[in-house]
Amino acid sequence: MTKRVRVRFAPSPTGGLHIGGIRTALFNYLFAKKHDGDFVLRIEDTDQTRYVEGAEQYIIDALNWCNIPFDEGPGKEGKYGPYRQSERKDIYKKYADQLVANGHAYYAFDSTDELDAHRKEHEEKGKTFIYNWHNREKLNNSLSLSNEAVNKKLAEGSDYVIRFKSPQDEKLSLQDTIRGNIEIDTNVLDDKVLFKSDGMPTYHLANIVDDHLMEISHVIRGEEWLPSLALHQQLYDAFGWEAPRFAHLPLIMKPVGKGKLSKRDGEKLGFPVFPLSWNESKGYKEEGYFPEAVINFLALLGWNPGTEQEIFSLEELISAFTLERVNKSGARFDPEKTKWYNNQYLQKKGDEELAVLFQEIINQKNPNLLKKRKLSDIIQIITLIKERATFVHEFWDLSDYFFLGPDQYEEKAVKKQWKEDTPEILNALVTLLEGIEDFTSGNVESLVKEWIAAQELSFGKVMPPLRLVLVGDMKGPHVFDIMGLIGKEEVILRIKKAIATLS
Repeated sequence: MTKRVRVRFAPSPTGGLHIGGIRTALFNYLFAKKHDGDFVLRIEDTDQTRYVEGAEQYIIDALNWCNIPFDEGPGKEGKYGPYRQSERKDIYKKYADQLVANGHAYYAFDSTDELDAHRKEHEEKGKTFIYNWHNREKLNNSLSLSNEAVNKKLAEGSDYVIRFKSPQDEKLSLQDTIRGNIEIDTNVLDDKVLFKSDGMPTYHLANIVDDHLMEISHVIRGEEWLPSLALHQQLYDAFGWEAPRFAHLPLIMKPVGKGKLSKRDGEKLGFPVFPLSWNESKGYKEEGYFPEAVINFLALLGWNPGTEQEIFSLEELISAFTLERVNKSGARFDPEKTKWYNNQYLQKKGDEELAVLFQEIINQKNPNLLKKRKLSDIIQIITLIKERATFVHEFWDLSDYFFLGPDQYEEKAVKKQWKEDTPEILNALVTLLEGIEDFTSGNVESLVKEWIAAQELSFGKVMPPLRLVLVGDMKGPHVFDIMGLIGKEEVILRIKKAIATLS
């Protein structure tokens, strides 16, 4: 019988969740849903000294905002809980003791001062101190001490850690779904601490025990955990457990230069690296990105669908995703491409949905402005301006003249468009506009163009100055669409104000 697909995202609550973490969660989620499996959130908080208040809730909020919610985890208890390692600490000691009993681990009583002395001695000789097969029987541990001495230390309550006993002169053959076969010489491995003197397991032991007890079938995690693969596989072997399938995702690289993307890169180059705001750093949500756009661009950072398709719904990502198409090499982060994705999703959204979002922005500017505008008006405005926008928050700068007449006029435009005869032409135009009953865009355009022709004027004499007085600049959509939306009374008022101001 094939084992049910169960994957886990296991962050530590030590701060805000970087988008690299969100991508790891996303790839786990996509894989689980592709195979009708379970996506588990486990909070790895064994290191209480680094715990940050609010970080766990931030992780949950970020996953929910991205529309990749977990099936099991804190607040969604299943039969494999609890899902915080700090609430599971009584579980781990017996497994550490089991490894000592079967000879795969040992008690180490070395003090911090003793280990520091060994490191200093090695450094003076130009060497690196590694606690493993070549020196462990000379150090202060249960391999070098008699059983009587060990039992005495334990009875006296001496501080100790439990270390894994890495084998000597062996070749490990490790399998990674993305990277293929990896061979490791065990002689270069150190004897990692599995259980600490404070009664808490290290990441390595807790990770393996929890993955086994939670029946995790696939471990999909970042490349930074690749050096731990040898120890983790050896731990599974030492316990006699079937190991999950491993897949180590490529790093997300800086936009420029070398190295892994960091918070500092975002601060320096002006783009978010968190899904939601964290402390002083704005997140993608607060910067105006749609969660669908964030998920889409993250999916294509390190994964290649094998086609030219770039825009994927979440359902399409689930259908197309395979670990075999995840790249081995790092994926360079492109801030401009992230904006492109948001633009694509904005253009796809319905004008009514965008209008509701825009109403919130208008309300923040001045609640009274909405009293003059029906939702249908806002929708029309969105239709006229949205192709120029990447974010909803840009709508105001693209359309403020629909709500407020200009208080000033762009200087270069005035010099170019405002001629000696402009006031006379615009005054004559006002007379024409005052007589128009049906002040819709199409009708006003037809009558104004007839009038321009009858007066033997050039369009350049009328239309650019008209745009200037209505908008305050030479920007905006079709002039007659603007006129139809702001209405006859407001159009005439703006023309008269400009004549008084600029003449």
